[in-house]
Amino acid sequence: MRQTMHGGAKLRLLLGLVLFALLAAAGTLWYDISRFAEAPLAVRQSPTAQSVDIPRGSSFHAIVDTLRQRHLSSAPDWYWRVLAMRMHVTARLHAGEYALYPGLTPRVLLTHMARGQVVQHDFTIVDGWNFLELRAALAKAPKIKHELPSLDDAQLMQRIGAGQSKPEGQFMPETYAYIKGDTDVSILKRAYGSMQRYLNQQWAQRADDLPVKSPYQALILASIVEKETARPDERERIAGVFERRLDIGMPLQTDPTIIYALGTSYDGNIHKRDLKVDSPYNTYTHPGLPPTPIAMPGKPAIHAVLHPAAGKALYFVARGDGSHVFSDTLAEHNRAVACYQLKHCAGEKR
Repeated sequence: MRQTMHGGAKLRLLLGLVLFALLAAAGTLWYDISRFAEAPLAVRQSPTAQSVDIPRGSSFHAIVDTLRQRHLSSAPDWYWRVLAMRMHVTARLHAGEYALYPGLTPRVLLTHMARGQVVQHDFTIVDGWNFLELRAALAKAPKIKHELPSLDDAQLMQRIGAGQSKPEGQFMPETYAYIKGDTDVSILKRAYGSMQRYLNQQWAQRADDLPVKSPYQALILASIVEKETARPDERERIAGVFERRLDIGMPLQTDPTIIYALGTSYDGNIHKRDLKVDSPYNTYTHPGLPPTPIAMPGKPAIHAVLHPAAGKALYFVARGDGSHVFSDTLAEHNRAVACYQLKHCAGEKR
C-alpha cells in the first residue's frame, strides 16, 4: 500500500530545508567576513608615512566612505558593519589620524580606531637653539595647529603660565610627542614645565657657595656653557671658569654672548668692532651675567653650572678640534692663544 506524506511532515521537511539553506548561507557569510577581516587593505608602498584622517563626529557609514574614497577598500558597508559588530566596536570608533601601512587589515584598523591609537608625531627642541630658531622650527612642524604666529613673546608667556618672564632659554631641549590638531603653544607649555621642574630640582641639589643666586641666573649661565662647548668632559670645567670670574668681578668675555647681541648682523666672524657693540649682552663691556639666557641649555649644561669643577683656571681657548686649553694665568692663556689661534706655538707641544 502506498503511503502518503502528511501535511505536517511536509512542513517539517520544508522548514528543515530552509534552515539548512540559512545555515549554509550564514556559514558562507561568516567565512567571507572572516576572510575580509584578515585581507590587507590597498595600502601602497611609500617612502613617506601614510595616514587616514577620521573627522570628529563621523558616523560609521562616513568612516567606511572615507576609506572607500581613499581607495583602501571596495567592500560594501555591511561587511565593515558585521565585522565591527563581531568585534563589539561599532559604537566605539574614535576620530583622529590613523597610520596606514602595507599589510594593514580591516580588523587591525578597527582595533586601532576603537582604542584611539592615533598617529603620534615628534618635535625635538635642540640643545643650544635660541627662541627665534625654536619659533621657526615649530612653524614647519607637520599636522600641528599654529597659534604662535599670532602671539608676541609676552602674550605667549602669559598663555603658558610663565608670567612676565622672557621666553629665551625657558624651554627644555627634549623630544615631545604630539597628535594631529595639538597646538604649538601646548608643546611650548610642556617644554616650559619640563625646564622649570628640572631647574628647580637641580637648584635644590646645587653645590655650596655658588656665585649664581637664583635658578634663573643658573639658567643664564647654563645657556652660555651650552654655546661654549658640546663636550661632556668640559662642561663642568668651563662652568668653573665662568663662576670664578663672577666671584672676583671679572668680565665673562664670552663670544657666544657677542654673537647673540649681533643677531642677524653676525656674519660668521667676530671682529674687533663687535667687541664694542652697545648691548647688555656684550660680556666684554658689561660685567656679570647678561639679562637673559642666550639659548636653550640642555640638562647637562644646567647640571654643570650647579656642580662646577674645582680648580683655579680663569681662561680657556679653543684648540680647533672641539676641545679647549685651560689656563690659570693670563700669561699662560696668551701663550695658548698664540699657539692655537695664531698658530705660533714657539716650540710648545700642541
